[in-house]
Amino acid sequence: MRWLGRSTLRSMADVVIPATVGDPADSAASTPLHPRVMVVTGMSGAGRSTVAKVLEDLGYFVIDNLPPGLMGDVVALNDVPEGRKRLAVVVDSRGGLPSDELQGAVNRLRAAGVETTVLFVDADDAALVRRYSESRRPHPVPAATVTESITAERDLLEEIREGADLVIDTTDTNVHQLRRQVEERFRDQPVSQPMQVALVTFGYKHGVPREADLVFDCRFLPNPHWVAELRPQTGKDPAVADYVMGNPDAVAFLDRVEDMLSFLIPRFREEAKSYLTIAIGCTGGRHRSVTLSEELRRWLEEHDISATIRHRDIDK
Repeated sequence: MRWLGRSTLRSMADVVIPATVGDPADSAASTPLHPRVMVVTGMSGAGRSTVAKVLEDLGYFVIDNLPPGLMGDVVALNDVPEGRKRLAVVVDSRGGLPSDELQGAVNRLRAAGVETTVLFVDADDAALVRRYSESRRPHPVPAATVTESITAERDLLEEIREGADLVIDTTDTNVHQLRRQVEERFRDQPVSQPMQVALVTFGYKHGVPREADLVFDCRFLPNPHWVAELRPQTGKDPAVADYVMGNPDAVAFLDRVEDMLSFLIPRFREEAKSYLTIAIGCTGGRHRSVTLSEELRRWLEEHDISATIRHRDIDK
């Protein structure tokens, strides 16, 4: 990971974000354009460092532990003629992180025409406690216990999480799964892109995904788990898919979800929402939700909507 020290950053205080100006007849190659900016923040122990390393592997220039007030200066120094450079800024809670300070910095970048995405990495408290117990590292927010430190940090970051463009929950995700998830989201992204949709399937007995924007419950459908020959299979197998989609209620359910998304997605785009996470759940997350999400992905792609899919609990 590339690092930029605080002392170096303080010397940039007089740098301002330049506006993109010039005669339309000028060559595009001679006109400075801002890099795309990814602001990575979130709970300590949730995987910020892993996300930053993956972004660097994908071609982002990564700066860690940057004070929000200096984000504009760094962007100004990274303007490039082609306008294709991608910059990732990792912001954490060391020393305190007022939500209005970060949001103000993001708002200033966007007002200057800089494409800026805030990515929040999260995990539930039990997972964070376990990770800190295993690593034996001190938590950056001082308190009497790790649990109290996590609680204090969550309170500190609550508004930032609410305003994030994208939340990645790593509670049930190992390092390798997180890497694949970030790569799927951000590999080969063009400078200007349509809203990306992520489908996540889950089992209600394992908990609802925290990162979901929309949640659909398909437990009203007959469960293939109770059919002996279908139980060991998953919703990706043709026999299970035929069983699920052979029910008229499954077809009606998908029709209504598709109608809703046909209404919502254009409006989310108008509000400049870059990412939409749709979760579909059944009891165990292996059969009904998997089949329905695969069908929904096909429908999205038929309508030229970029979609990824993750079957969170399919192997449980």
